[in-house]
Amino acid sequence: MEELNQKIKDMINKDDVVLFMKGTPDFPQCGFSANVVGILNHFGINYKTYNVLEDIELREGIKVFSDWPTIPQIYIKSEFIGGFDILRDMLENGEIEDLFKKKDIQFELKD
Repeated sequence: MEELNQKIKDMINKDDVVLFMKGTPDFPQCGFSANVVGILNHFGINYKTYNVLEDIELREGIKVFSDWPTIPQIYIKSEFIGGFDILRDMLENGEIEDLFKKKDIQFELKD
């Protein structure tokens, strides 16, 4: 498990915005993953994804690592933010742009 935890740490430290999801951005395999991709794309965010359906060890390991039981999971600047519900709430109450600014994440609203 320690080796997997280090692998996950390396994954989330490598890129500013990391999304563990079911499927890929072009072909999400669940609605929640599709919705997170939609939010990130709406803001023009550059992000790295990992398809947990391709790696059962990663799929289970990320849940333990974050102590969060569901996928998708988003990390910004190595900090766990949450899943779709958290991101949606932040979008609806206007906190998401403040988060991007605070974390120095470049974004540009797309139509």
